[in-house]
Amino acid sequence: MVETIKNNDMSKAEAAEAAVIDFNATWCGPCRMLAPVLEEVSDEMKGKVEFYSCDCDENGELAKKFGIMSIPAVVVLKKGQQAGMNVGFVPKDGLVEFIKGSL
Repeated sequence: MVETIKNNDMSKAEAAEAAVIDFNATWCGPCRMLAPVLEEVSDEMKGKVEFYSCDCDENGELAKKFGIMSIPAVVVLKKGQQAGMNVGFVPKDGLVEFIKGSL
């Protein structure tokens, strides 16, 4: 399950042992393509990694904090610290490889 970040509040993601944050926007085609892939990966990695969705239009402070210039951007946090970032649509196998490689 992918939880939605609201009001620029990333406290749950930062407190997690491992978290994946999908920076996106509702108007972004590649973001809409990535969303179901992230849902599937989140189900498969349940209990190991927490997944979050962050709409850049609604959470501009977070997008700025992470230096998001293009979306979709997937950020991996390990114990609250950024461990990796991938920009653009990635198929499922590539996404899983990126997440595991960042942890």
